[in-house]
Amino acid sequence: MKLVKLIANLGYGSRKDVAQLFRAGRITDLQGEVLYADDVVPHAHIRVDDEPLDPPPGLVLMMHKPLGVTCSRKDPGRVVYDLLPPRYGVRTPALSSVGRLDRDTTGLLLFTDDGALLHRIIAPKAQVTKVYEATLAQDLRGDEAALFGSGTLLLESEKEPLAPAQLEVLGPRQARLSVTEGRYHQVRRMFAATGNHVEALRRIAVGALTLGDLPPGAWRALEADEVALIFRAAE
Repeated sequence: MKLVKLIANLGYGSRKDVAQLFRAGRITDLQGEVLYADDVVPHAHIRVDDEPLDPPPGLVLMMHKPLGVTCSRKDPGRVVYDLLPPRYGVRTPALSSVGRLDRDTTGLLLFTDDGALLHRIIAPKAQVTKVYEATLAQDLRGDEAALFGSGTLLLESEKEPLAPAQLEVLGPRQARLSVTEGRYHQVRRMFAATGNHVEALRRIAVGALTLGDLPPGAWRALEADEVALIFRAAE
């Protein structure tokens, strides 16, 4: 692929815009030598305004989604794409969130432009574990772990019971819940089925990939070995 098309597909502008970047000498190699549109250069050696070129297609990002931000491209309020460089919103192929976290849920959110990988992660048969920490309005009753792990819990307005989920009690009103499904507001509805209310909810892991010390609003690209962690059981 010609450099003009490659760089345009990464969202740096139209092909005309990128051609102007070349003419202005703003696209260089590692040594600062000006590149031309027909040059053949390894992706990792390309610089735009002395900054590394964004990762090629196959990109996977992790973000610490903050409170009050919506997993949407269009919303009256702030959306997760506002936290990324504007060009990430116009990449080709498009960068999409892998599932969603609601406005009031924080924590680990994944993005990718790899459609096959996205569907592999969210497919029910993959049974990728999502781990959440919840702060509750009332003390736990004591029977939640058995109920959630039974595989018989039926959420309101649904016809199929939930797959077994694992609950770890962290305190009277604190719990860690591991689920393998991604139904609408699932964790909140599970606790609602016990007569409780989730006051704060944070996703801390997807598979064995953890949020770590990534601060709210921050994001970073994942390496291949980190992507592989998604499909490993959480420890």
